[in-house]
Amino acid sequence: MSANPEKKPRKPLSAYAKYSALGIQMAVIIGGGCYGGYKLDEYYKNNTPGFTIVLSLVSIGIAMYVVLKDFIKPQP
Repeated sequence: MSANPEKKPRKPLSAYAKYSALGIQMAVIIGGGCYGGYKLDEYYKNNTPGFTIVLSLVSIGIAMYVVLKDFIKPQP
């Protein structure tokens, strides 16, 4: 038995599922941030969409963090 076990080749379908799940996660995070900002602007009757702008930018940052965390994580 060799000290270096053979790596199993990754199935293309599992890679496709992983990346599509990351895309869905990003969409949900960004959509939730925009919706939350919109509702806050509506609640406080703001003339300018300040909460929408700020929360959408924050949610983009959070989504990028989640995606980059998954890319940097070592693969088994």
